[in-house]
Amino acid sequence: MPSSPLPDHSAPSRDPHLLPDFDSKAVPSAPTLYLPPLLSSLPKHISHQHPPVSNVPPLVTETRLPDIDPASLSLHKALHHFRPLTPKYASVSYLEAFNWSELVLPEEEEREWYCVVFRSKKKSDRDDISLYDADRLAHEEAVTNGGLILYWYGIPNQDTGMNLATCIWQSRKHAVAANSGPYHIKAMRLAAQAYEIYTLERYRLRKLKGDSGVSIEHFEGGEVGW
Repeated sequence: MPSSPLPDHSAPSRDPHLLPDFDSKAVPSAPTLYLPPLLSSLPKHISHQHPPVSNVPPLVTETRLPDIDPASLSLHKALHHFRPLTPKYASVSYLEAFNWSELVLPEEEEREWYCVVFRSKKKSDRDDISLYDADRLAHEEAVTNGGLILYWYGIPNQDTGMNLATCIWQSRKHAVAANSGPYHIKAMRLAAQAYEIYTLERYRLRKLKGDSGVSIEHFEGGEVGW
């Protein structure tokens, strides 16, 4: 068996507290302080599609969505380029936090999607691995049951401790159904114990026919998506 390569101590070390470069043209050469988008894997019958090229390729789930409509498939493709615009994403508005204006979809499509935002601050004495396990299982549960297109999770701010996570769903009904799943219920109970601050915000992600871009609006009630 070949021996493992020795670590290269000549390479310059990177200060882990330095914020990443948020320039979309910059190709990161070291780990950054936020995760790439985590996209739900597509159903098997459309898995042959080639993903778009991205400077920061998204992560994908092992679990596959049971189905996805054509417009949501276009959004899934566009979200390969989803990224924060500022290191202060946990403290600015949802509209200002991400590169919505850079997402491009086919002009002939029209659709709405449901977005949920979680702003949180963990208690200083909590670093509960069971919380991460519960969150992972809840996420897999949501993908299996359908509707979850993207999950994005940041890193707590070094100064404030605040963090932001967001989900984009094919419909509000999918998100509501996920709330009743056993793993989701367990994750929420653990979160209530582990976080000093845990607030929810809800939005509509809207794509109008004739436009190639999307818009973000506060959710004021009613159904979203199909």
